Amino acid sequence: MDWGTELWDQFDNVERHTQWGLDLMEKYVKFVKERTEIEQAYAKQLRNLVKKYLPKQNTREDPESKFCQYQAFLQVVKELNDFAGQREVVAENLMTQICVKLSKHAQELKQERKLHFHKGRRAQQHLENSFKQLENSKRKFKQDCREAEKAMLVAEKLDQDLNATKADVEKAKQQANLLSHLAEESKNEYASFLQKFNQDQSQFYFLEMPQIFNNLQEMDERRTVRLKEGYGIFSETERQVMPIIGKCLDGMKAAADSVNKKNDSQVLIELHKSGFERPGDVDFEDFSQPINRTSSYRSLGTPRGTLDGRLDPRLLGKNKGKRWLFSKKNKPVITEDFSHLPPEQRRKKLQQKIEERNRELQKEINQRDALNKMKDVYQKTPHMGVPASLEPKISETLSNIEKLHLEIQKYKSWLAEAKSRMLSNRPDNTLRYSRHLDPTTTLNNNGSHEKGSPDATHSNDSQDALNQPIYTEFDEDFEDLASPIGTCVAMYQFEGSSEGTISMTEGEELSLMEEDKGDGWTWVRRSKGGEGYVPTSYLRVTLN
Repeated sequence: MDWGTELWDQFDNVERHTQWGLDLMEKYVKFVKERTEIEQAYAKQLRNLVKKYLPKQNTREDPESKFCQYQAFLQVVKELNDFAGQREVVAENLMTQICVKLSKHAQELKQERKLHFHKGRRAQQHLENSFKQLENSKRKFKQDCREAEKAMLVAEKLDQDLNATKADVEKAKQQANLLSHLAEESKNEYASFLQKFNQDQSQFYFLEMPQIFNNLQEMDERRTVRLKEGYGIFSETERQVMPIIGKCLDGMKAAADSVNKKNDSQVLIELHKSGFERPGDVDFEDFSQPINRTSSYRSLGTPRGTLDGRLDPRLLGKNKGKRWLFSKKNKPVITEDFSHLPPEQRRKKLQQKIEERNRELQKEINQRDALNKMKDVYQKTPHMGVPASLEPKISETLSNIEKLHLEIQKYKSWLAEAKSRMLSNRPDNTLRYSRHLDPTTTLNNNGSHEKGSPDATHSNDSQDALNQPIYTEFDEDFEDLASPIGTCVAMYQFEGSSEGTISMTEGEELSLMEEDKGDGWTWVRRSKGGEGYVPTSYLRVTLN
């Protein structure tokens, strides 16, 4: 079943069908190209999205990077970046495997089709010319026959006419013989052209056009096969990236599964645990004691502070500048030993510095060993190098090693000091908070103990302070004049520029008026006069 046999008379339809096939191929190429542009735009938008949400710098030092939920987010973004890469692969494969190849094949088919139809039209034109020659010879033969027959009738009529001369009769006979001869020649010419046309027509319909139609059929079938392959590539290209896309999706799922709420809670503790103990109970300030005393240097009704009834300005300053747990603190000055940090954070920072210096020290030691080996090689084989040329580098390495040893020792001493201070300044929280549940010690409505006199209550203030509930309406305005509970020595200089703080010099001895309540500040009194807060980490404390 071929076109040359079945479609021998359908030249125009074959021409339209082959043109439609090429148009379909070009339409499919255009369709795939637009799909490719969509994939490229989609991949570009995904790339921009990834670029927007990925950190621009290394996040190892960023505290957020320690949380598994943030790490999972970054992993999802990275997997999306790989996903975008696969969309780009799809776009590239569609462009190269379909658009480029089919476009090139379509151009080749156009040229081939043009050649086949050119041959067909040339054969058709040849057959038409042969037919025209046949028709012309046929018309000429017909006309010559009529003229010869007419001349014959004229000659016979003159021959029977008695009035015609012999010359006229001869002349008519000669004319009839001439026209009969011309008619015979036209007959032979017509027969020749008829034979030629029949041969041309047979060759046209049984050889030339079937061959052209079969060539067009073979060309169109090749086009159909290539278009079929293009359809398959369209889906196969997507199928090829499915395993990698599946891995991207699996990576996103693994990132989601890696999120651990307990782990992040522990990370937050590790990052921000200060090491401070919770603040203790606030002491009750019994302002009714001067009224109940029988002998006192104060007059009745005189507020505690000064003899003339005015509040001691030191108390006002102390109350005003006192720092509580949730108050905003001024940013402290950063120091080399990290004493500006809370105890736990200081310990971690010092430990981190020691580990960094140890790594640097190991690198320097390795470099020193390598230089010494190289020096030995130079000494044994002088042609490889001069041993003395390595001396400056070896000296520099030894100097670096010595510096690192000193820095490590310095950080270790600070670390030991921080650990000892954390242990020495740690109060007994269990005892402190268990006393809140002890109902044996209460106060009456007048602010005195149920047992004992006011004097007895006054004498036991320091021992029972943790056992007593407080009257919150007084403790924001007044504070007892307390005696020192210990001494302390300033290990570093501190400029008390903020309100409520006090300056001190390195080595200065101070009176400890109040322990650190957990906010990193301690209330002290200078021997020259003046009280205020200083950083706890700047002090070496000795309790009475």
